[in-house]
Amino acid sequence: MRTPTVLISGASIAGPALAYWLNARGWQTTVVERFEGLREDGQNIDVRGAGREVARRMGIEDAIRAASTGETGTEFVDAAGRPLARFAAGTSDSGGATAELEILRGQLSRIIVDRTHDETEYVFGDRIVALDDADDEDGVTVTFAGGAIRTFDVVVVAEGLRSRTRSMIFPDTDAVRELGFYIAYLTIPRTDDDTDLWRWHSAGRGRSVTLRPDNLGTVRATLAFLSDVRGLDELDRDGIVTILRRTFADVGWAAPRVLAALDDAPLYFDAVGQARMPSWTSGRVALLGDAAYCSSPISGMSTSLALTGAYVLAGELAAHPHRTAFARYEALMRPYVDQAQKLPPGTPRIANPRGRAGLATMNTVLRIAGSSPAARLGGLVSRWFTPPADAIELPAYPLRETAH
Repeated sequence: MRTPTVLISGASIAGPALAYWLNARGWQTTVVERFEGLREDGQNIDVRGAGREVARRMGIEDAIRAASTGETGTEFVDAAGRPLARFAAGTSDSGGATAELEILRGQLSRIIVDRTHDETEYVFGDRIVALDDADDEDGVTVTFAGGAIRTFDVVVVAEGLRSRTRSMIFPDTDAVRELGFYIAYLTIPRTDDDTDLWRWHSAGRGRSVTLRPDNLGTVRATLAFLSDVRGLDELDRDGIVTILRRTFADVGWAAPRVLAALDDAPLYFDAVGQARMPSWTSGRVALLGDAAYCSSPISGMSTSLALTGAYVLAGELAAHPHRTAFARYEALMRPYVDQAQKLPPGTPRIANPRGRAGLATMNTVLRIAGSSPAARLGGLVSRWFTPPADAIELPAYPLRETAH
């Protein structure tokens, strides 16, 4: 039987994970990535629930644990850095605002890529510019920016929330649901005052500052704010830095330190949103991960969705012709995605109150929840921060089947 072929666009987490599972089932896998090399950067991410079980089945759970950021819990602080409430990291596959397994995105990507590079063809510094699967029986003809034209049995787009390739496949679909929230991500030097907690300061007027530990001796910082203005993420670096300096000029705690780092630190600025698609497949092309169903970084579910979706899609493609496989992939994943995209009520505004009254109320609730007599309420708050990571029953797919 001829070896089936797949082109996967995107070398972050979902794409290499799909390659891993299809390699295990005898497929010939190619991954194309528009960046010149694997991106080793990125902020802290959670591996939870079904996503953690997939990692366990991949045999990478111990590698993830070894590369853990070391985050021990979540602490809310006031403008002077004084603790308001502290919640320990989860001790199960799914629980807690800080998951038991926390890792930098780039390091998780590296772990998976290292387990696939012997069997997967990785093409860096290139991208898809045209797709043609008009003749469904002959596969998908792909034109690359570098000039190559190749044909694959299936193409999977495992890109980000604002995927360019997705717009080629679904040109009339407005896929992104904006949440009116922006986050600036920076990596800054660690100081003696830093801890292994995820520290979070809500500053009022819809703003927050956070610091998180990593395993590299630095600190991952964010500046986040609510805004009804669209397109700020399309500004150049100077424009973004100006907005951040003006927005956080009067904020206390770590804000001055983070703002000072804007002169030198790498900066990633993102408009937070979700991908809401009526369908994730068309012909022989499928969407996977954030390109299909980004749940936003504030959900704590994007990585688990990426790993779980890759596992399910690979299992179905290996066992069924692509039309059946795609239909089953959507049927199995849709309820899980719907749950993951249901953010806690009021998110992201409830954790970033605009007015003084809202801020005072939030801080009071946190103080009560974090106090010893309020262990039960603290448990309720912890559950509020715990996403529905287990809301799917993972099928057991046999290996080395090659239907396509």
